[in-house]
This record gives sequence, C-alpha cells and structure tokens, in this order.
Amino acid sequence: MLLPGRRVGNVSNGTPARMPTHEPEPAAADTPIDDAPPSAAAGPVAEADRIRSLDVLRGFAVLGILTMNIGSFSMPGAAYQNPTVWGDLTGLNGWVWRLTHLLGDLKFMAIFSMLFGAGVVLMAGRREARGERAGGVHLRRMAWLLVFGLLHAYGLWYGDILVWYAVTGTIVYLFHRRSPRTLIALALVFWLVGTGVMAGAGLSVSQWPPDELAATIAELDPPPEALQAEVETYRGGWLQQMDHRVPESLSMHTEVYPVWAFWRVGGLMLLGMALFKMGIFSARARAATYGGLVAGAVAVGIPLVSLGIARNSANGWAAPDFFFVGSLYNYWGSLFVALGWVGLVMLVCRAGVLDRVTARLAAVGRMAFTNYIAQTVIGTTLFYGHGLGWFGAVDRVGQAGIVLAVWALLLVVSPWWLTRYRTGPLEWVWRSLVYGRRPPFRRDAAQPAASL
Repeated sequence: MLLPGRRVGNVSNGTPARMPTHEPEPAAADTPIDDAPPSAAAGPVAEADRIRSLDVLRGFAVLGILTMNIGSFSMPGAAYQNPTVWGDLTGLNGWVWRLTHLLGDLKFMAIFSMLFGAGVVLMAGRREARGERAGGVHLRRMAWLLVFGLLHAYGLWYGDILVWYAVTGTIVYLFHRRSPRTLIALALVFWLVGTGVMAGAGLSVSQWPPDELAATIAELDPPPEALQAEVETYRGGWLQQMDHRVPESLSMHTEVYPVWAFWRVGGLMLLGMALFKMGIFSARARAATYGGLVAGAVAVGIPLVSLGIARNSANGWAAPDFFFVGSLYNYWGSLFVALGWVGLVMLVCRAGVLDRVTARLAAVGRMAFTNYIAQTVIGTTLFYGHGLGWFGAVDRVGQAGIVLAVWALLLVVSPWWLTRYRTGPLEWVWRSLVYGRRPPFRRDAAQPAASL
C-alpha cells in the first residue's frame, strides 16, 4: 500500500490499531506468468506467452503507488491520514494532496492486491494443467516473500505490505478453484467485516476511557514536540531510525494486519481471482465492460471519496472521527476508482494505442518487485539521515516533482535492463530461492527482448 501512521486504540477491545496508509506493492510484482517449474529441464514461460496487459497494469500500478508512498518517505507518518498535521495545504500543495487522495490513496494498493490474487490463480492453473501440484511452490513463494517483506519493513521502511501479502496470499490460496461468483461474494463478506470493525470502533468512542481516548487523539493529531522528534529520528542515522521504524513495523504486523488489513487485502485478492477468471485482466472482455468500470469510478467512486474529503474538512479533521468513520468513504470509493483505472488501462491495451508508452509500462511491470524496492531505496536515501536528510523539509509540490523524476528513471531503466537481462534482479533472486536453482539471468544475444 502501501503508510502506517501510529498505533490507535486497543486491539484487545476490538478497536483497530492503525489504518494502513500506503499503496502497496508487489506481491504481484513477480506474477507467476514467468514461473518456472521445479524440474531442471523446464524454464520460465517464453516472453511471447506473457499476458502483456497484466504487465502493463502492474507497471502502471507500481508507478502510481509512489504518489502515495512519497508522503511516508518524506513526512511524519500521521500526515498521511491527517494532512493537516504537517505541511501546507494551500494553493498547489493543497491540490496535490486532493488529487493524490482522490485518485491514488488505497487505489493502487487495491490494484496490486487484485493482481496478486490473479497471479495465484494463474500460477496454480498452469501447474495443475500440467498435472503438477501447485500448493508446495505457492507456499515456498509466500515464505520467501515473507522474508523479503520483513527485511524491507525492519531494515528500510515501515510502510511495507509484502508481509501482509505473503500471509494473506497463503490463506486465500484455499479459494483459488472457486467460481467467480463465489469469489466475489466472499470478497464482499471480507470488506463488510472490515467496515464493521472500523464503524464499530468509531461509534464506540463515547464509551472509551478518557485516557485511552486522549492517547488516540494524540496519535492521530500529534503535538508539535512529537512531530519534531520523529523528524529528528529520521534525519539521524540508520540505527537511530530503528527507534521509530521497528515499533511501527511491529504494530503493522501484529495490530493493523489482523484488525484491518487482512479483511481489506484478502477481499481484494479474492476479487482479483474472480476478475482474472472472467478475462478482465487479459483485456479480453468487451469494451463496454471496461467502459462500465470507468463509468463506475466517475459516477460512484470519485464522488464518494470527494464526499469523505468534504466531511473531514468540514469537521476540521477531528480525531478520532476522521480515522474511523471518515475513512470509510475512501475505503469503499477506492474500490470503484481502482476498478476504473483497471478499465482504462485495459481499454488502452485493447485499442493498441500508445504502444511506446505501454511497452515501457510493461517493462516496469515485469520488474515491479525490483522497482518497488528501488522506490524505497531512492525515497529513504533522499529523505533519511543516512542520505540527504530531507525528511520534513520538502512540501507536497516538491514531492510531486520527485515522483515525476523517479517515474522517468524507471521508465527508461526498466526497458534498458530487460534488453540485457531476462528479468529484474530481485525477481531472479526470488525465483532462485523458491526453486532451489538459478534460472538463466543474462539474455543471450540470439534471444532479443520481446518488443520493449
């Protein structure tokens, strides 16, 4: 997604700990389109057999998540969910926040979660069609993804969601043979449970002990001294950053995940399984279907998210109301907007327009795992004390400029890399660990890349 703010509430009382705030990544980053079976003779699926529209959508999403994650890299965590906590919201800065919240917040996390579910079905289906068992390979993939996620979260950035994807992906695999109708019904159940938890917590605020309520408000609207302490921590060295990063990551994994993230992410993975089985992600559905998804984003999703912005602004971003109740507008609106993005990208793929752009997006998508981690490395190097130390010093317009620069970099480097190598470096390491052998990495001169 992809960032965590602070611990909020008491999990033992059924109150959500914190709502995640990032967009997240790439469990679908190395979607099993390329998966190699464990036999020594077999290799990854040929490039010509890849589902290009999936690569394009994944590349689009991995670039999009940076519009949200940049705020976590550069500002105190509470500012992600409460924009009044840090930074200017007037003029262009205000418009940057509104636009990214309206079109980005939770939307790209939703796309990645759906793509992850699609990847589960795709990998399992291909292996089972060959008469092989898919469960063991899937469990190894999730186990190593969990390792990558833990290293990412505790070593680089507390906004990681790979841990969530690894654990949730292990569970939703149990449903990969279900029909699209059943999967969609299950997804709705998951989201309704998540909604009930948040709404129930918000409605019960009047019953909270005064000290707990005061602590929650302080977490959502931190006093200046707490904000400054976080700034100083991240302007410090890598070891000093651990004072904040480790407890935040631990809270993400032990408090946010079981209360909020499992239901949200799990439902999206189930929906992704259904949409893949329906041919939505392979650009095979009717143009009218994709047009309907775009229309749903415009008619339902964007107005619903806008209503949430208006409500929270009118209430002065009063805590904890904006967190528990006000956030539900985006919780549901983001689903429609994410599907609208899917519809728009699939229409572009169907039409065969913007070929040069989609070719570069496909390259970014084929290296999405590498590119996701690269974004973290770039962001933390720019903003944290072990790098340039810009944490807390760059406004939202400046952050947008950095996002555009990183997009340009990835859109240039990814195609260049894939003309020389078969896959991204982290994708290659992941596959090597899963299968216990090293697949080919360098591209043979006689095997040029497929239309990058």
